[in-house]
Amino acid sequence: MTGSPGEGGLLPRSLDMLFNSIGPFQAKRFVFKPDDKNGVEIQNQVDALLERQKRDSQQSVPKTPSSRQKADPEFADMISSDEACKSENVDEDCCYSVFVSYIEVYNNYIYDLLEDAPFDPIRPKPPQSKILREDQNHNMYVAGCTEVEVKSTEEAFEVFWKGQKKRRIANTQLNRESSRSHSVFTVKLTQAPLDADGDHILQDKNQVNVSQLCLVDLAGSERTSRTRAEGSRLREAGNINQSLMTLRTCIEVLRENQMCGTNKMVPYRDSKVTHLFKNYFDGEGKVRMIVCVNPKADDYDETMLVMRFAEMTQEVEVARPVDRPICGLAAGRRQRNQVFKDELSCRLEERGGPSNADDHGLLNQLIESLPPLPPCELVDSADDQTLPRLIEVLERRHRIRQMMTEQFSKTANTLKSMIQQFDSQLNAKETFLHDQRNKLSEKDRVILNQRTEMERLEKKSKTLEYKIDILQKTTDMYEQDKRSLQNELETREQRLLRELSERRRMEQRMHGMVTDTKLKWEKECERRVNAKQLEMQNKLWVKDEKLKQLKAIVTESSGGSCPTERPEKPERPSRERDRNIGQKRSASPAPLSTAPPVHPMHRRSHSAGGEKWVDHKPPSNLDLDTVMQPIIPNAIKVSTPNEKALAKCHKYVLRHQELASDGEIETKLIKGNVFKTRGGGQAVQFTDIETLKQECPTAQSRKRRSGSGEGPAQIEDIENRAPVASTSSSYGYQKRRKP
Repeated sequence: MTGSPGEGGLLPRSLDMLFNSIGPFQAKRFVFKPDDKNGVEIQNQVDALLERQKRDSQQSVPKTPSSRQKADPEFADMISSDEACKSENVDEDCCYSVFVSYIEVYNNYIYDLLEDAPFDPIRPKPPQSKILREDQNHNMYVAGCTEVEVKSTEEAFEVFWKGQKKRRIANTQLNRESSRSHSVFTVKLTQAPLDADGDHILQDKNQVNVSQLCLVDLAGSERTSRTRAEGSRLREAGNINQSLMTLRTCIEVLRENQMCGTNKMVPYRDSKVTHLFKNYFDGEGKVRMIVCVNPKADDYDETMLVMRFAEMTQEVEVARPVDRPICGLAAGRRQRNQVFKDELSCRLEERGGPSNADDHGLLNQLIESLPPLPPCELVDSADDQTLPRLIEVLERRHRIRQMMTEQFSKTANTLKSMIQQFDSQLNAKETFLHDQRNKLSEKDRVILNQRTEMERLEKKSKTLEYKIDILQKTTDMYEQDKRSLQNELETREQRLLRELSERRRMEQRMHGMVTDTKLKWEKECERRVNAKQLEMQNKLWVKDEKLKQLKAIVTESSGGSCPTERPEKPERPSRERDRNIGQKRSASPAPLSTAPPVHPMHRRSHSAGGEKWVDHKPPSNLDLDTVMQPIIPNAIKVSTPNEKALAKCHKYVLRHQELASDGEIETKLIKGNVFKTRGGGQAVQFTDIETLKQECPTAQSRKRRSGSGEGPAQIEDIENRAPVASTSSSYGYQKRRKP
C-alpha cells in the first residue's frame, strides 16, 4: 500500500492526486471541524482564528506537522513530486478540507493508532478499544476516533507513518514482520460551497458534502503448520482467519442474492471489518480489491485460494451512489469575485489609493507643481492662438502627470516588494521561532520523561532490593529447615538401623527358641511312640502266650496217651538293660528281645552280585551343594518305597532332612535290612543312622550338641533296640524317620 523507495504505492499516489487537485481551493485550518458524530461543522473566520491561536498557545497539544517542512527521509523517497497528476472536474466554487484517521482491528477489537494516550511509566495502561456506531444517515463509523486535518501529501503521509509505527507486528516462520491486525487508513474530504459573493463559505451544515477513501490493509491468512504459531500468535492467527472467513461469507451471500434473487441476511456483524464497511457493500460506496500473491511454489495452495476468492468478488455488483447537488447558486462565483478584486486593486493603484481629508495640502502642492493654465477666454471666433496654447499646456501637464504616475507606481511596487520581503522574513522568523519552541518543548518532554523514567527505575531498584532481602531471608530459613530436616532424617535412619538390628537379633532369638521347643517336643513324641510300641508288643506277647497254651491243650487232647507236659512259660522281656542306661538316654521302653520275624532260611544270598540298596529320597528333600554327597552303588532310587523295589534289594536307606537348632539343614541317612515276612510281604529293620550337616565356623552354638560325648553311642544303641514290625500285606513295611 505504501510502495517502495523510488516507487510510491497506492497511498502516496492517491494523496498526491487529491492535494494537486484541491490545492488552491483549500480552506484555512479549523474552518471545518468534526463533530464526533461522523459529521462536520462550519466555523466562521473569527472562531477559526481563535482555534488556531489556541492551538499555538497550548504547547501540550500535539500539532499537525507543517506543510512547509521537508518530508521525513524515512518515507520521502516514496513521495514523487515529478509525476504530478490532478483531476480537472473540480468545482472551483467550493472550499475543501482533508481529514485523515488511522485505526486497526486487532483480535476483533478496534484501536486508534493516532491517539496520544498519556504514558505512565510505573503503571502503563493498554490502549482502549473503540466501538462502532451508526450516524443519522445510517453510516457506520468509529466513535471517538482521532481525525487530523492535513494540508499536503507530506503532512498526511507523516501522520500515516506515525500510526504505522504503533501497528502490531510480530515475527513468524514465514515473515520477519508479519501483520497481526487489519489496518484502515481513512481519508475524509470535506466540501462546502461559497456564498453568492464567492468570498466566504456558506454557513449551512446541510450543504456540506463529505466523501471518504478507506485504504484497508488486510492481514494474510495463516496456516499454523507453516507459521509454527504458539500462544498469543496462535490466537491472533485464529482471529485473522475468522475475519477473512466472515468477509468471504458476506461476499458469497451477496453474490447468491444477486444471482438467485434471494434475500438472505448478510452476516456483517460477525466481524468488525465487515460491520464497518457494511454501507459500502449496500450501495453507499464503491469497493475495489487488490490481491497480493507470492509466486513461490510453496505458497501454491494459498495463492489458488486467494485467486478463487478474487474471481468470485468480480461477480458481485454494488449499486453506485447518486451524487446530491450542493446548492442552487450560480457557477463561477469565485472567479467573478477574484476578477472584481483584481480590478479594484488596479483602479486603486491607478488612482494612487484612497484619498483622505488630511491629504488636501499634499494634493494642492501636487497641483501647484504642474504648469499654470493660460487664459482661456475666447473673444473672437477667429482666435487661433488661445486654443493651441491651452492644448499645449494640457499636454504638458498630462505628460508630467504620467511621469508622476509612473514614478508613484515604481515607488509603490518597490514599497510593496519591500513589505512582501519583510513579511516573508517575518514569517520565516516566526516559523523558525515556532520550530525552536517545538524543539524546546520536545526537549522538555524528553527531560520530563527521562526524570520520570529515572524515578520509576529508582522505585523499581528499591523494590527489587527489598525483594532480594526477602528472598535472602527466605533462603536462610529454608536452609535452616533443610539442615534440621537432614539432622532429623539422619536420627531417624540411625533409629531405624538400630530397630532393624534389634529385630534381627529378636528373630534369631525366637528362631533358636522355636528350634529348642521343636526338639523338645520331638523327643517327647518319640518317647510316647516308644512307650506305645512297647505296650503293643506286650499285648502281642500275651496273645502269643494264650495261643501257645491253646495249642498245647489241643495237642494234648488229640494225643491222649502222650504224657501231659506243661510248656515252659516264656519269660517277659527284661528291663534290666533300660535300668542300666544313664539319665541322658531316651525314656522309651526297650523292645522285647525276641527272635527275628523271618526265618534265616529266607535271607537272600550275598554272593548273587553283592548288596543291593533301595535309596528312598522323598520329593520334599532339598539338594544341598555340599562337597560330600551320599553315593550308593547298585541302588534303586525311589521317591516312595514299594514292594517291587524292596523285593529286589536287601538293604534300605532313607534320606531324611530336618532343621537343626542352629538353623542349618541336617540330612540323616537311616539304614536298615530288608526281610521277607511270613505273609509274603517285606519288612525293614533299621540298624544305623548317619548324619550329614553343614556348620558355619564363625557361628556360636546355642546349645550343646546331643552328639557330643556319649550321644552317638546312645543314638546307635537306641537304633539297635528299634523293634521290627511286619505285616502280611503286599505293602507291609515299617520305617522310622526319627527313632
